[in-house]
Amino acid sequence: MSGANRIKHTFRLPPALSRQLADYAGRKRVSQASIVEAALASFLSPDGSERLEAAFSRRLDRISRQLDKLDYHVEVGNEAFALYLRRWLEATPAPSGGANAAARADAEARFDFFIEALARRLETRRRLSDDLVRDGELVEK
Repeated sequence: MSGANRIKHTFRLPPALSRQLADYAGRKRVSQASIVEAALASFLSPDGSERLEAAFSRRLDRISRQLDKLDYHVEVGNEAFALYLRRWLEATPAPSGGANAAARADAEARFDFFIEALARRLETRRRLSDDLVRDGELVEK
């Protein structure tokens, strides 16, 4: 539109919003007025709510996929721990009625070793899920 077909408006913006507007206009190399015009047109557009809803829907879909992936990894971790615990219970004899201090110390040392091994594994960023078979194919990273 040409300047003759426009109506002048004067309004005030909070300093932080004014800086954001100026920074954005500078980065995009467009006038601040054109940004305000586009923002108002978008805000007042009758289909603006549909666009906003579509944007929220896309974001919610992405979050849902991320939660599904997180759920899968938590389930893998729980199952892996359950398998480990089952094997540990099979391999470790039950303490006698009067478990002595040496047996307790050995158990503490073994637990400390397990915690250190777990910490090392987590530091490498390699996960059990990296080694699992998914959809009939071995996942390789």
